[in-house]
Amino acid sequence: MSNHKAAYAVLADELSAKGIDVEQVKTALKHQHIETPSWGYANSGTRFRVYPWAGAATTTRQKLDDAAMVNQLTGVAPSVAVHIPWDIPEDNDFVAMKQYAEAKGISIGAVNPNYFQDDEYRLGSFGNPDPAIQERALDHTIECCEIMRKTGSTLLSLWYADGTNFAGQDNIVGRMRRFERNFAEVYKHLPAGSRMAIEYKFFEPSFYNTDIPDWGTAYMMSLRLGDQAQVLVDLGHHAHGVNIEQIVAVLLAEGKLGGFHFNNRKYADDDLIVGSVNPYELFLIYHELVSAELGDDPVASKASKNVAYMLDQCHNIEGKLAATLQSVINCQESYAKALLVQRKQLAELQATGAVLEAHNLLNDAFRTDVRPLLAQVREEMGVPIDPIAAYKKSGYEEKIRKERGRASASGGFQ
Repeated sequence: MSNHKAAYAVLADELSAKGIDVEQVKTALKHQHIETPSWGYANSGTRFRVYPWAGAATTTRQKLDDAAMVNQLTGVAPSVAVHIPWDIPEDNDFVAMKQYAEAKGISIGAVNPNYFQDDEYRLGSFGNPDPAIQERALDHTIECCEIMRKTGSTLLSLWYADGTNFAGQDNIVGRMRRFERNFAEVYKHLPAGSRMAIEYKFFEPSFYNTDIPDWGTAYMMSLRLGDQAQVLVDLGHHAHGVNIEQIVAVLLAEGKLGGFHFNNRKYADDDLIVGSVNPYELFLIYHELVSAELGDDPVASKASKNVAYMLDQCHNIEGKLAATLQSVINCQESYAKALLVQRKQLAELQATGAVLEAHNLLNDAFRTDVRPLLAQVREEMGVPIDPIAAYKKSGYEEKIRKERGRASASGGFQ
């Protein structure tokens, strides 16, 4: 018996003795879905410098190739988010992009409009005081809705760098009303069965005020639009000490949690590998998600089944694919641990006010080494039991280094 088999057998017996249905846990893990970002496979950097990585993708086809490799090695990353205009095809053929992705065994996920790189957006996009620039941003967003139709995407992911740097620069209420009007127009153009997820960020790049600075503002705007509008939670977009798992729970209870941008931060929006700084936080977030899914609150349970789990990371000093694989693995481990929480016993302890006993029961799941369980799941799925080791042995990185070379920027679909 292999090492992981022996360790898995011991763990399975321990879990069964606790009343946990191991087969049910494995089934859930096999259906996990983590969406990787096209931009995560390209060169990126800090505010000060981009450090080029030999083999980084410079075309969207290459990004799709890399995303397909990650899915091939993990089995749980079957879609890739795209960023417009970074991923516009040279011939503007988005149907061909969709077909290329499908031929690689993946699909196009969230479509992300870009409102921050053009000179015209210096004073904002939807919040800009110039109606012509608002119209430009609106046209771009409507264009992205059409791209959703062509690619089969069901999620429009919206983040804005809008805000002001100086008191008196603009009217804060006026900027909010501009967003409301433009969001209402976007909502009319959403494809049937799709959603728009409004992301928030509490500061930066605007340092006096940010137009959508917190989950409450994003929730308020989504509530006014309707059921197809929800909130997107980026783990890096919070100040120190913010209880992100509580935000997740509240949005689930309101049926307004649209999805995640998974990453990690030491300060704010570092875009570090998810779970690399605070794995306990990631576990607690998954705990709330699993609790909602398996709980008896109908709104939260329904919402939990329609959450988009997306990575949003820029790998500045490390390689691209190995870092993405590590991110997916970290999500798998946190989800696995959350599935091992003895929820019936936890509810009983909570109901009787057994504070430390409830806390320790939750932590017992967090401390469980789930690597043998995930190795078994991967073996049953027909993917490598150690995705990173398999990647290193595959020769893929050497191949793309040789074929692509080193470039300082990413390009479009070719």
